[in-house]
Amino acid sequence: MYNQVVHISTVGGALEFTDAAHEVRIADDPQVENALQVTFRVTGMECSTCACSVEKVVRQIPGVVDSTVSVLNNRALVVYHPASLNEKHIQKAIEDAGFEATLLQDYMKQRPARVCRLQIIGMTCTACSSSIETSLKKLAGVQKCCVALATEEAEISYDIRQIDPEQLIDAVEDMGFEAQLKSAGEDRDQVCLQLQGVNSVGAMKTIELLLQALPGVKSVEINTSGDKVLVGYDPDLTGPRCFVETVDQAKHESAQFRASLINQNLGSSRQERSKEIKQHGQYLLWSCIFGVPVFFLSMVFMYVPKIKDKLDERIVNMLTIGELLRWVLCTPVQLIVGWQFYVGAYNSLRHGSANMDVLVALGTNAAYFYSLYSLIRAATSKSFRCIDFFETSAMLICFILLGKFLKVLAKGKTSEAIVKLMELAPETATLITLDDEGNIMVEREISSDLIQRNDIIKVIPGEKIPTDGMVMWGQSHVNESMLTGEPHPVTKRIGDKVFRGTINQVGRLHLIATHVGSETALSKIVRLVEAAQMQKAPVQMLADRISKYFVPMVVMVAFVTWIAWYIAGIVGSYPKSWIPPSMDEFELALQFGISVLVIACPCALGLATPTAVMVGTGKGASLGVLIKGGLALQSAHKVKCVVFDKTGTLTAGKPIVVGTKIFTNIAPKDFYNIVASAEVNSEHPLAKAIVEHTKNSNEDNESTTSELFQAEDFQSVTGQGIKAVVDNKQVLVGNRQMMVASGISVPEDVDMHLKDIEKEARTGSVGCN
Repeated sequence: MYNQVVHISTVGGALEFTDAAHEVRIADDPQVENALQVTFRVTGMECSTCACSVEKVVRQIPGVVDSTVSVLNNRALVVYHPASLNEKHIQKAIEDAGFEATLLQDYMKQRPARVCRLQIIGMTCTACSSSIETSLKKLAGVQKCCVALATEEAEISYDIRQIDPEQLIDAVEDMGFEAQLKSAGEDRDQVCLQLQGVNSVGAMKTIELLLQALPGVKSVEINTSGDKVLVGYDPDLTGPRCFVETVDQAKHESAQFRASLINQNLGSSRQERSKEIKQHGQYLLWSCIFGVPVFFLSMVFMYVPKIKDKLDERIVNMLTIGELLRWVLCTPVQLIVGWQFYVGAYNSLRHGSANMDVLVALGTNAAYFYSLYSLIRAATSKSFRCIDFFETSAMLICFILLGKFLKVLAKGKTSEAIVKLMELAPETATLITLDDEGNIMVEREISSDLIQRNDIIKVIPGEKIPTDGMVMWGQSHVNESMLTGEPHPVTKRIGDKVFRGTINQVGRLHLIATHVGSETALSKIVRLVEAAQMQKAPVQMLADRISKYFVPMVVMVAFVTWIAWYIAGIVGSYPKSWIPPSMDEFELALQFGISVLVIACPCALGLATPTAVMVGTGKGASLGVLIKGGLALQSAHKVKCVVFDKTGTLTAGKPIVVGTKIFTNIAPKDFYNIVASAEVNSEHPLAKAIVEHTKNSNEDNESTTSELFQAEDFQSVTGQGIKAVVDNKQVLVGNRQMMVASGISVPEDVDMHLKDIEKEARTGSVGCN
């Protein structure tokens, strides 16, 4: 047996590999702080000489800090700088030495990884998203990448020691697209603050030092312009409110600073969508202003004799007024409004791919410049008659911009579903400060985004709960239909959990914040919907693969069409009468080639599936149905049976009174008036249903609302019912527990009727005075 323990010491650090304990240790050393550690399974080693050979080969690789090889366990532990090489280089070196090497996946999982989300602007088709995805995957440190065309987002898993979000953004922008960081990574304990008044390096340093001095702050990063700061922190020790207050109280050379929390989900999302819709609307408007007149000049006015005669008047040689007008009107559409297609095509081709912009640019340029050639020839010839396609170029750009405008409108409406989910949370909250004895010292209103863990929050009846927490004192009913879909309020007592966005109905609650910001259930639902819209359905992946080759195939078909018709004309395969006057075989063939280019567009192929997924998940979220991506939607057609257990899915989502039985001699109208007078003061859904029922319960079908009595001493008993004094009579409306607690014996016939109701899964209420 060879080498029970292999120990190697180097200048860069020390590594130990103990076979008996299967233990790996790297000694602390500043030189290996930014290094990565990987482990390979190496087979083919027979003795310590083999192990030494592997070590020698690996340690000679530039960028390797140290290595340890165990012949007994067939393991090679390597520490290296990721900026210089990667695992594949090390693996190849071992294999070149005559051994087989396999990277152990368990060690891959230990690599420091993070996920970030980028907002990408400028993608027009799946060729764009595919080229971005391919280029990003080629970057060192990028482990996974998914680009969603419909949501214009990219989700990237990357090695934090090899690449950072700024480099990812630079890579996307280098491809000709705009990119913005939407989420910094899986570490949710970070906030971004907007700074005002920071206009010097000294001021930036002051703020950085003050924030770093706060307990629980892990990192502070201020951008070069000094208007934003990213703070990483431990939420058990501090939070965004402390950061904002620290910046607001800071001073540097009499300068006053202000900080505010940047809501990167809600405000920026709406602003970006509005800006995008406005921009595409302007493009469409200008293209129509110039393009529609071109269409009328070519297709409509030619059938109005007086206008046609005027347009056919010659200016120079064979050049007419109509042809000149069409050129003048088409040029701004082609060269100014359509400039975005030139930019997109250039960036696409520069990175070795062909997207929709390439196709549009080729088609419209072919039509425009052939028409321009024909126009110039007519202006310089006594016999050549101009045949132009200016209307084709202009109207094609108009229709494509119309499609883009409708697409961003649809995306805007769909993203509103996510925005509405986020709007379920209230904007403000009432923060309570307690003294050492638990007495309330101060109450103040703060933004709900500034709530920190362990804060004490007061919630009065009718308010939305601003954060996930636990009831410290108080008792109430809470409407949790936002989470469960059930309209019945849930009783909340001391120790019960409450959730952000739900509605407190009757009692006052004091709660302690347990989950804040992105930790809340509502935030997790939003992230789930966003993740679902990022996922690609299998059929979408197929469409992406087809779209990748669509543009080159269309160009090839157009070229073949042009050559085929040209050859057919040269050899006389079709009658000469098919060739219009002033044209030859070459020009006729060119027309057919242009036609193939201008009618082909991969937009629908690439956008249909992701748009359907986006609309489906967004609409589902707004109705309380969470769909986990395109795969779930595509598989839904295989469902044979659907089981519903959620009120509001198949029902109206609110209770209604289906029957009434009076066991005394009181007149129905008087009974309804007394009960409604008591219940009208309650916010409970059952009370609202009873009041609504009384409006249509009189024999004359007249509303009784105006005849209601004024209720006195109204009291709502959580989980039981209500008490009130109506017309000088004590009125109770509630369940059996309400009657028993009030010392009232429920008659046997009433109790039997309640049991019959409950067997039908209905809720029974008893009213008495």
